[in-house]
Amino acid sequence: MMDGTAGLRGRPVVDDTLLDDVAALSESDPGGMLRHTAAAGAQVRESASLAAEANLGVLADEGRPRAVIIAGIGTAARTGEILATVAGPRCPVPVIGHRSAGVPGWVGAADVVIAVSASGRSPEALGAAEAAARRGARLVAIGAPDSQLQSVAEGARAPFIPVPRRAPARASLWALTVPVLLAARALGLVKVNEADLAETAARLDAEADRCRPSAESFVNPAKSLALGLAGSVPIVWGSSPLATVAARRFGDTLSANARYPVVAGALGEAGRGRVGLLDGVFGGLAETSRDIFADPGNEPTGTRLRLVLLRDGGLNADDDSDEPFVVEERRADAVQTLAERRGVRCDVVTAEGGSALERLASLTAVPDFASIYLALAHGLDPMAVPAITEMKELSNP
Repeated sequence: MMDGTAGLRGRPVVDDTLLDDVAALSESDPGGMLRHTAAAGAQVRESASLAAEANLGVLADEGRPRAVIIAGIGTAARTGEILATVAGPRCPVPVIGHRSAGVPGWVGAADVVIAVSASGRSPEALGAAEAAARRGARLVAIGAPDSQLQSVAEGARAPFIPVPRRAPARASLWALTVPVLLAARALGLVKVNEADLAETAARLDAEADRCRPSAESFVNPAKSLALGLAGSVPIVWGSSPLATVAARRFGDTLSANARYPVVAGALGEAGRGRVGLLDGVFGGLAETSRDIFADPGNEPTGTRLRLVLLRDGGLNADDDSDEPFVVEERRADAVQTLAERRGVRCDVVTAEGGSALERLASLTAVPDFASIYLALAHGLDPMAVPAITEMKELSNP
């Protein structure tokens, strides 16, 4: 395997030929991250089935809660952002993410705590589940079967939805998200139905087929995106709340799988300050320093920004007008124009599908694969992240 550190004194070394060598890809991905990512559609179906077997009906017995707290960290926390976004601005109760141990001081019997942990042993989820049980809050726990989290849920006589641990948490987004959404549906907070889940799973299957290892780079959107990002500083902005969740998700996978530094967030927020990055030393200033006599076909050798814009053309069913859509589209058009003027290349991923959940799937699938292909092109194993393992060892007693 190529050593991805070979180019640390200049631009990182990228083996673009590896991406079209199926055998080499398989050898370079011993943990099977490509395979796990391709199973996203299957995750939706399996988790929906497992959630149906849990006794979620008890959640509705005490009526609508005052608030819903999603307790977890990392990918588990992203499930709370997805719930809040799918529920939309007309959600009848606040959906609040909580990323530290325990629960907020005001949580009590009127509230619901959903504790999420792929391993079933994260301190944040365990602490929240234990605190919820002590305070008499309704509890739902989601995580690995036969785990500490399951024990806490059983002790509190609370519903537990088992999510088999087949991959790292970052490759289990849909396995963790679907139970959260179905728990919220039992509370009357979202209108996700079986058709939405089936369409979302089908969308993920279709995107996995487009991004399969045997599809060559010129027809594979994930490989093309990965090669475009190689050697750059990625900026990922989402044009809508839904697209912003996808943007932050891409930031997670670029950091963990490909070990790339990335700026990710909402396009609206970027317009209040971060859009200035386009004028910086990796953006417009780098463009002005180019040799005017150089071959136009040659790319600059220095590190440059690369903009990835996630655009969502859909509207939530509860929206009263298309005004938010108009504003978001204008912002997206504007930032693409700004990038073009400064010589900053821009990749666009546009949402497809009817429901919010299917649109989210269409915005996350290609970037998920791209982060893995980018890691492999640098000679990195996307499964094994030594720094993550070492941090857990150093921080756990």
